[in-house]
Amino acid sequence: METLELQRLLRPLRRWWWLVLIATILAAFSSLIYSFQQPDVYQSRTTLIVGSTISDPNPSGADVYLMQQLAQAYAQMAQREPIRQATMEALGLEWLPYYAAYMVPNSQLIEVQVYSEDPTLARDVAAELARQLILFGPAGHEQQEREAFVDAQLAELQNGILDTRNEIRQKQQDLTTLFSAREIADTQSLIQALESKLSSLQATYAALLATTQRGAANTLSVLEPANLPTNPIDSNLSTDILVAAVLGCVLAAGGAYLIEFLDNSFKAVDEAQELLGAPVLTNVPLLSSGATDGKLVMVQPTPTPGMEAYRLLRVNLEFTSIDNPVKLIMVAGASAQDGKSLTAANLAAAYARAGKHVILLDADLHRPTQQQLFRLRNNIGLTTALRSNELPFDSLLQPTMVPGLRILTSGPLPPNPAELLGSKRMQEILAKLKGMADLLIVDSPPLTTVTDGIVLATQADGIVMVVRAGKTHRVRAQRACLLLSQVKANLLGIVFNGVAVKDSDYRADYGYYRYSKKERAVPASKLRQAAPDYDLTPERSNGVLTPQRVGKGGSPDEG
Repeated sequence: METLELQRLLRPLRRWWWLVLIATILAAFSSLIYSFQQPDVYQSRTTLIVGSTISDPNPSGADVYLMQQLAQAYAQMAQREPIRQATMEALGLEWLPYYAAYMVPNSQLIEVQVYSEDPTLARDVAAELARQLILFGPAGHEQQEREAFVDAQLAELQNGILDTRNEIRQKQQDLTTLFSAREIADTQSLIQALESKLSSLQATYAALLATTQRGAANTLSVLEPANLPTNPIDSNLSTDILVAAVLGCVLAAGGAYLIEFLDNSFKAVDEAQELLGAPVLTNVPLLSSGATDGKLVMVQPTPTPGMEAYRLLRVNLEFTSIDNPVKLIMVAGASAQDGKSLTAANLAAAYARAGKHVILLDADLHRPTQQQLFRLRNNIGLTTALRSNELPFDSLLQPTMVPGLRILTSGPLPPNPAELLGSKRMQEILAKLKGMADLLIVDSPPLTTVTDGIVLATQADGIVMVVRAGKTHRVRAQRACLLLSQVKANLLGIVFNGVAVKDSDYRADYGYYRYSKKERAVPASKLRQAAPDYDLTPERSNGVLTPQRVGKGGSPDEG
């Protein structure tokens, strides 16, 4: 069961594999062409650091967390319009190349990457973005001037402290060489004065240092200056092509499933069997679209997959009616183009080649087809028998090239088919025909198009419903089955018609179709001898019947 569900799920991909393949190839090829047409792109990078915990030997966890949050805020600020506008004004640009600013995960670093076709422009923009970020922080323009003045004062104080220390050290060395008490006292007094001066300088230095940004958490500084790139970045050609191919494949696959969803026709045998609630008796492969000889496979001298399908249909019908043999089988379709006329013709030929005496009745009084399939005259037929009780049926039945198969064509088309097919005279004709053969097969009109088919269904022993793959709508087929159930017709099964040869159960390369003794192939050389009237010339050579054009006949496909 799981295998069947998987096959059903993958059915759209199997059916539209060529669409998926073409879309994948086109997407990959388009990506390749687009990548080759793109110019070289250069990348310049600069890195900034927030705070000074990197130089603190004992940073706390709170300090690290705070600086990471600040780094995230500065990275977001770099993408905002004030920073962009200030950078453009500083560089005299009307637009900025693409750039990205982000915080390096789990750190206090901010990385700015600029991409441009001009390497110099990429470097200048990266450097200016870093500078504008610093300016928008606590170290603005005024603060920078104040910082410069304080730094100068600190440098002077630092030099004074160093000079005072050196002078104290020198005086202490001179004190060891003095012998006069007065000189020793004066030197000691000078050393005390220098030490007092040193303490004052150190206090001033510490107080001034506390007013600067040194050691502050909310500060930005450049850790890695913007570089001048010399080589373009890699284009990631293989990755781009792969992504485009996958995207094309996914879109095409989605399109295939959408087409299958919008298509209301049957696609597979199990689908028809599940929705219609009847067994599938056979699946008929798609027959050639040429002349009618190619579609009437049961009269061909050489075996074909279609011939084997109709033989299986006959065998399955015999098994379904073992307890209650049927003598009147109606072949019906939900709508036109389902192939019910062709199925009726081949099924009748299959029974005849198995040794049965079969009569095929063309009861489609709207678009009769059997006279075209078997190349018969249609100036007399069923409508002739309905209008007159005098003509013997033997004169209305026409022999065919298949021994044991006779056909009663529709005859001239009437204006009231439904009334004629539901009349008492029609019941008498059906009873008479059933007594003249082992099996009567009726080619009926479409069930959902006109009411004629439902009228005939009440008089049939069994119904064979023809469903065409990719053509028959599910709603119409379900409606046809509902109509049959309402009149309590006996639906024997379904013929799934028009299946692709690769999906059917019969393959031409199977190689050894066999016939039973009763099912002998009809040699092509004997077709004309058995039925010289099957010629498409306007008149018969013996002049017994003169053809007349009445009504409108349908093509073999329409049945």
